Order: sequence, then structure tokens, then C-alpha cells
Amino acid sequence: MLRFTQDQPTRNGGINRREWLRIGGFAGLGLLSAGDLPAASQTPNANGLPGFGRAKSVIVVFAGGGQSQLEMWDPKPDAPLEVRGAFNSIRTSVPGTLLTEHMPCLAKLADRYTIVRSMSHADLDHGTAFYLSMTGRPHRLRSANPPPSSNDLPALGAVLKRVRPEADFPFPALHLNGPAQVPVVLGPGQYGGILGSDYDPMTIGDVTSEAVALPGLSPLPGVPTVRMQSRQRLLDAIDGFGRTAEQASPLGVDLDVNYRRAFDMLATAKTRDAFDLSQEPAALRDRYGRNRSGQACLLARRLVEAGVPLVTVFWNHTNRGQDLKPNETDAYGWDTHNDIFASLRDRLLPRFDLSFSTLLEDLDQRGLLDDTLVICMGEFGRAPLVALEPNFAGATPGRKHWAAVYSIVMAGAGIGRGKLVGKSDRFGGYPASEKYGPQDIAATLFSALGIDPSGHYKDPTNRPWKIAEGKPIGALWSDAS
Repeated sequence: MLRFTQDQPTRNGGINRREWLRIGGFAGLGLLSAGDLPAASQTPNANGLPGFGRAKSVIVVFAGGGQSQLEMWDPKPDAPLEVRGAFNSIRTSVPGTLLTEHMPCLAKLADRYTIVRSMSHADLDHGTAFYLSMTGRPHRLRSANPPPSSNDLPALGAVLKRVRPEADFPFPALHLNGPAQVPVVLGPGQYGGILGSDYDPMTIGDVTSEAVALPGLSPLPGVPTVRMQSRQRLLDAIDGFGRTAEQASPLGVDLDVNYRRAFDMLATAKTRDAFDLSQEPAALRDRYGRNRSGQACLLARRLVEAGVPLVTVFWNHTNRGQDLKPNETDAYGWDTHNDIFASLRDRLLPRFDLSFSTLLEDLDQRGLLDDTLVICMGEFGRAPLVALEPNFAGATPGRKHWAAVYSIVMAGAGIGRGKLVGKSDRFGGYPASEKYGPQDIAATLFSALGIDPSGHYKDPTNRPWKIAEGKPIGALWSDAS
């Protein structure tokens, strides 16, 4: 699978013709083009779904590795020490809601988001749990770490591109700070899968490596607009001689579409500007954090302003990079089997608290939170018992994988502010109310975008697939909890 990252520039810093074909699956050579696939079906009752059509865009902040609900969103101050851990909890702007002491910024903003404390599923390993989270469907294996496959079901962004291909932006779904590694190999479920690589969400790597997060979008000084237009007319003329061959060859059709997308991205100032982080005030960039995750969150906001329907920020590009690079905070993931308290206190939580709170505040101040759904999630949580694991690096205790209960956060698009949805038991180990799963997040996402999750799309072999298997989480919008 070929994909574009910022680790592959040309010698002059731009992107050559071949590199353009790699962007966002430009090199996808499926058996059928998008126009050959039947349109998605809708059911007549879609408008009655919770939050239906409230969002123009969705930002998913994916914290890979497993954020600890007990050290973040669902502390248990009255539990025994071996359960509650070493951190204290603090009050928030919402009476009765507590957070960890190491998220003071998010504690002040607790009246702007909702915490779902009863997420639950049965997959206990990163690869297949990541797949479940990214697709809303279980992998054919369970609790395993398989590589990506063309037989995988498509990522949510790929499904979005399938059912709503007419987005104003050249790509309806982008992955930032990716691709996600689990822990050092590519995680399954983040690509087009059975729909083909043409449906891969556009993937961008380290957005801090250049002032423009997608270098090459700015036309070179020697290629003014008139020359770009001349080159496009030449391509059109060449295409005119090959229509018959193209009709007989899906390769020709795909290349034609891909070249035109490349020209569209180069020719549109709105597209180029969206990736230019240097246009942001230095003080705001500092607030987000001058690091991979912080600047990716800032770019997500800019892409939402440009009209991108779905942006996924991989908070950490590897879920356990600290084993190889213990002195690089950018490498740290949330898979804290050992050394959990030092890793959270000194590396993970300070950046997360600053960047995620700034994203929410920035969206709100600009009026974007009204029609932008923000989801912060991971593949699972951590066990309600602190213990040293001898098979993992680190000298102090941590927590194992735990999928029986964990927490996520949602905000925007009309979702209640300052709410708690669901609850865990007194030790933070199991749901003590109605439980929800990744399939319900998928349904909530599509419903918010005005797409009926019970509708269907068809793959290149004409098999129908339900858009999402779950149900929108109605309690996010209602007074129920």
C-alpha cells in the first residue's frame, strides 16, 4: 500500500508527478472506479435519529494504546490505593465531575464536553481493537495484531468517501500524524480495505517537519497559474486521443481522475492555505503545543474551516514508542504496562491537557464547535489494578489492557455540555449502566454528518454493507444519562 507522508519529499522540497499519484491513495488501481459503484441507500426515518445532521465536520482525536480511565476521565478517589493509583483527583467546572489532577486545563473546560464512562467491548489486543475502533466492526480475528489487508473492512473515512464523494474539499477524509503504528507496524483498519486503495483516507505524517504541512501544494515560482492551466489543457488534449483505451481500461480512468485531483489541489488557494500552519499566530501555535500531536490538532481545526468532513488526528503515531525512544516525548503512546504514573505525569498528560483543551476552546471561540463533532477515543482502557508486568520494559508498576470498561469524550454539534453519559462500577472495571461500543461511535459519527447509519453501500463485487452496525448514542443529546 503506497501512501504519502512528509518523509518522502523531492530534492527541491516539492512533489513530482509520481509523488502526486501517491497522495491519499492516488495510486489505487481497483477493479472498478467510484462511478461504477451503486450509490448508498438511505432509510426514510433518518431524520429522527439523535443528533442527525448537526455536524458539518467531525474531528476524531485517536489516543492509541489505551488511555487509563482511572488516571484521566473516571478517577476513583475512594477506591483502594492499588485501584485508584498514585494520582489525586480535582474538581472541575461541572459540580460533581472529577478529573485527574494532571488535567487542570480540561477540568476548567468540563462544561464544554461530555464524558462517556461506559464504553465496553471484548477485544484485548491493540491491532484488532484498533481495527474495531477505526471501522466500527470486529476483525475476523480477536485479540491479535494482524497487518492491514485488502480483505479488511473499510475505515470510517473510506465509507464516508463511498457514500458522500461530493465533498467540497478534494478529500473527504484525512488522517494526520499517521499512519498509526501498533506499536511499530501499521495498524489494520485505517485504509480502504475491500473498497480499494482509491478509498484510503489521505494520510499526512509529521506536520511539524515543514511550515506547510503538505509541502508541494504551493506552485513553484517557475510555474505560474497560466503555465499550470496550459499543462492541464495539454493533458486534456492527450486524454482526448485515449478515450477509447481508457474506457477499456480501469487504469486509464483512475489515472485521469487522479491527475485532475492533483491539479485541483494545486490550483485552489483554499486547499493550499488550509495546510499552511505558518498563517497561524505564533502564540496560538504555542498554545496548541509545538509538537506533532499539538500541531496536528491545529491543522485539524484549519481543515475543518476549509470544509473537510472527517479529520482523524492520531495523537501518537505509535502506541508504545517509548520503549525505543524513552527520551522523546513525541514517541510516547498510551500503552503504559509499566511506569504508568511517570509516563502520564511527565510525558503524556501535560501535552494532552494543553493541546486538546486548546482545540476545544479554539473551536468554540470561532463558532465552529456548534457544527463540528469532536470525539476523543482510544481502542480500550487500562485495568483496575496497578501491578508490575515483568514482560514489559519499565521498573515501576502500570496497568494492563482493559476493554470491559473505558471512557471517551465527545463535544460539539449540539451534544450536551458538562454531561456524564454512563458510569462504571466503584473500581472502574465494569459498566454500571447501559454500555456502548465502537459500533455506536461509528453510528453516532455518521448520524451527526446527516448519513443514516442503517443505510447501505455496495463494494466492487456488488455486496451490500451496512454503513454502521451500532446505534447513535442518544443520551449525548438528550437529558438522559
